[in-house]
Amino acid sequence: MTKPLSDIVQDIKPSGIRKFFDIVSEMRDAISLGVGEPDFDTPWHIRDEGIYALEKGKTFYTSNAGLKELREEICNYQKKHQGIEYNPLSEVIVTVGGSEAIDIGLRAMINPGDEVIIPQPSYVSYEPCAILAGAKPVIIDLKAENEFRLTAEELQNAITDKTKVLILPFPNNPTGAIMEREDLEKIAKVIIENDIYVMSDEIYGALTYKGEHTSIASLAGMKERTILIDGFSKAYAMTGWRLGYACGPSEIIKQMTKIHQFAIMCAPTTSQYAAVEALKNGEEDVKMMRQSYNQRRRFLINAFKEMGLECFEPFGAFYVFPCIKEFGMTSEEFATRFLEEEKVAAVPGTAFGDSGEGYLRISYAYSLEKLKIAMERLKRFVDKLRALQ
Repeated sequence: MTKPLSDIVQDIKPSGIRKFFDIVSEMRDAISLGVGEPDFDTPWHIRDEGIYALEKGKTFYTSNAGLKELREEICNYQKKHQGIEYNPLSEVIVTVGGSEAIDIGLRAMINPGDEVIIPQPSYVSYEPCAILAGAKPVIIDLKAENEFRLTAEELQNAITDKTKVLILPFPNNPTGAIMEREDLEKIAKVIIENDIYVMSDEIYGALTYKGEHTSIASLAGMKERTILIDGFSKAYAMTGWRLGYACGPSEIIKQMTKIHQFAIMCAPTTSQYAAVEALKNGEEDVKMMRQSYNQRRRFLINAFKEMGLECFEPFGAFYVFPCIKEFGMTSEEFATRFLEEEKVAAVPGTAFGDSGEGYLRISYAYSLEKLKIAMERLKRFVDKLRALQ
């Protein structure tokens, strides 16, 4: 019989995040700090708009690119926060989460053999999506001494005559690292000089705790060579609504829309109406959640300091990335023992690339009460490990 499965798909490893989530879901009295999902409910006024849309029978397909009103609000948001002007009719597409935007963006741009530069540690989908698009992933191992920021020198050294796209994953999952304007200006110079494109994943852009987030697309000469990815899951606590978007040059958005048209048709209609309300009236909700995350972030950094666990201070998203190299275990071994012995699930740094070895991702998208209990258990665990050394 003909072999039914694709060699390319079989060679892609499953997500390292889900493994620990699946285990902890069946473990009594366990605490999970592994999933990057806000513990807040979607704000009521946003839910109400979704409910109202259903009550009014607004359950039809929207245009492939998304509701015109939503695309207009996305453009208003980008102009207000980043000073970037996009055309809602030709430079915006609404997608099923930011993940779909990443997937179809790469498929729209890549020819077989093109290289996609991916700084790691970073979101688990980038490398598989690049491979599925026919690209060769080129990995840059980000360094703790640079606060896991991408440097212009690292980028320049990774570029070849086959380089097509740089994925810029900031604010970063899993490290919480950010790129400030001066960092981005140096990166933009390399991008322009080498005539390549950027896919800037800014899904955590609204969750920045050191000044305001800057998009590389807002810098001179960069709008025309940047696909800006964003969405509603993280900032508005709308993970299950599955809604994201991409803004970029019309010729790229047009081809992304074609793929989206054949594969998806359109993003969920109810979610789109709710998202219009989120963009129009959700600023205070985002501010409240950001303040709460920041409180939790500061608590964790202080807790690590008190237990003598090395961790650089992250200023974005809702993750910390403590170093566990002192214990002489792999990240997988540490996370497994921590789960088995203390019933706390965190994600091994290697789930986000080989350069994550020796680190652990802890999400603080959980209540302060849960975080306090988890840190007590972590302290007990590391004290026990140190006593055995």
